[in-house]
Amino acid sequence: MPSIPQPLVPDDDGSADASVSSALTAFSAGTADAGAVIAALGGARLLVPVVALLTESEVGEHGLRQEKESEMALPKLIGNDGREAVLAFTGVESLRLWRPDARPIQATTLQVCQAAVHENAAAVVVDVAGPVPFVIEGGVLRAFAAVESGTVDQLGPEVTVARMEEPAPSPRRRRFGWPFRGRD
Repeated sequence: MPSIPQPLVPDDDGSADASVSSALTAFSAGTADAGAVIAALGGARLLVPVVALLTESEVGEHGLRQEKESEMALPKLIGNDGREAVLAFTGVESLRLWRPDARPIQATTLQVCQAAVHENAAAVVVDVAGPVPFVIEGGVLRAFAAVESGTVDQLGPEVTVARMEEPAPSPRRRRFGWPFRGRD
């Protein structure tokens, strides 16, 4: 039985990451491209919704149907073309815009993308109800998932993954002992 993971950031107040919000606002205004949003989302904490799903009910003594058993479920969005998407939110306010009864679970963008690929979803939809919806799909989705799972080398040639690493210290410049003279 799956368990709810421990919070990534125990003192998280549920606010959207300022850099992600700024990138999404600029994208919506047309002053930034999708790459700026992807860059901001790359290391961000997102909230994945979990909702109660009735699995069994019964008729009570007063003739009313009542819950007998329920499970927590990760909802998916199904597009008009039948493709599925995993939902994620930048903060609790955008989650409440979509569904006030959903419970947030913290996850990194990379973890959400890995889960989407594992579930055979075609995309991750961030902030589906606003303020600025954004879709992660295709090569970016697969690259984020591969970075999280450590399977970058298994990506096809159509996906390029750049890794940021600390630059090696530059070698010390040697100072030569001869003097330089200008022309007289």
